[in-house]
Amino acid sequence: MGLKLIQRSQGPPPRRPRIALVLAGGAITGGAFKLGGLQALDECLVGRGVTEFDTYVGLSAGSFLAVALAGGVKPAEMIAALEGSSDRLDPLSPFDFYRPNAREAFARAWSYAGDLLGYVPDLLRELWRALPELPAGLQRAAAELSESPSWPRLESLLEQLRQRTSLPPLPSPARLIPSGFFDNAPLARWLAVQLDHLGLPDDFAGLERRTGHKLYISATELDSAEAVVFGPGNDRGLTISQAVQASSALPGFMRPARINGIDYVDGGVRRTADLEVAVEDGADLVICYNPFRPFVNDPRQGEPLADRGLPAVLNQTFRALLHTRLDLGMSAFLRDETFRGDIVLIEARETDAQFFDLSPLTFWKREAAVQHGLNSVRRTLADEAGRLGPVFARCGLDFRPPVPGPRRDPQLRVVGA
Repeated sequence: MGLKLIQRSQGPPPRRPRIALVLAGGAITGGAFKLGGLQALDECLVGRGVTEFDTYVGLSAGSFLAVALAGGVKPAEMIAALEGSSDRLDPLSPFDFYRPNAREAFARAWSYAGDLLGYVPDLLRELWRALPELPAGLQRAAAELSESPSWPRLESLLEQLRQRTSLPPLPSPARLIPSGFFDNAPLARWLAVQLDHLGLPDDFAGLERRTGHKLYISATELDSAEAVVFGPGNDRGLTISQAVQASSALPGFMRPARINGIDYVDGGVRRTADLEVAVEDGADLVICYNPFRPFVNDPRQGEPLADRGLPAVLNQTFRALLHTRLDLGMSAFLRDETFRGDIVLIEARETDAQFFDLSPLTFWKREAAVQHGLNSVRRTLADEAGRLGPVFARCGLDFRPPVPGPRRDPQLRVVGA
């Protein structure tokens, strides 16, 4: 199944129900899959669509979507932007995602070269000073190694060498490795330009005043490893576009986002989805969308995941880690006696082999992921209409389930499928 439901609401429906949309990460194809699913959900809501909720919470790829939805941009418009056919939004290019972190790489190489140039004279000077005493001091350890070579005796010889000299430590080659292979600053600049095109302020409090919607974005402080949430009451001096940059700095793939002297990495490092942020904001209904879950593979029907190589192993591993944290968060609200709302969690189906095979970081698969997410969530909403209808109706949402079964949308041009 592609849906989980927690119902803790009691008594009559709230007079002014608050609805929150929580969007987890997903990188490129996961974000596109989620965008297709949001379009499917928007099609089913009559009178109040996904751009008319009260609170939007996003992290990583979900932060981009949360900003657009809070600003009133429909999923169909975002899909058109992915295709390059939107009149309101500029298209994203591969260079916005894959901007090499060249400046840091060159700076590290230059600094390391300088360290090596300073190291060699110090090394030669120390060896020359210690040379007269070295043969006698190392004779015994060298003889033992020669008679019976072994790793412990080699270590003993090297230790004797270290004790009889003051050799400076060799500059670590690890200093050559940049903090990330790409730089996501272009994504922040792109988002700032789009907000300007839309006539929306690039600050949390201003966006709430303009739209009436609250927006929260979470990231992780690298040095403290603490989760941080940016929002109308506490933006920590960051604009919305900077907060999205901080939230989407995927470790290793992107360099940490250094903003106002603080290094931030992807919000998914500490959390899979910020359900608690929506609940603390007073939401009566939380709709959460998480595209990644472990894939249930049957080796009897195909090949084991390990036989597909390292990418498949890492894909499954990270899906399991992210999904386990989300399950724990859901379970906490199930046990919380103070929580009196409902949570709807929409996910990919656990047997969705097609989505599992889409690499999360492949830009040219984004439109295929949109179409797949659209059909997948349509099917889930149709299958679960009996459970979803009453939950949505309690908070004033008129839910009309879609016609079941996949269909091809002529407005979506799929490339790289």
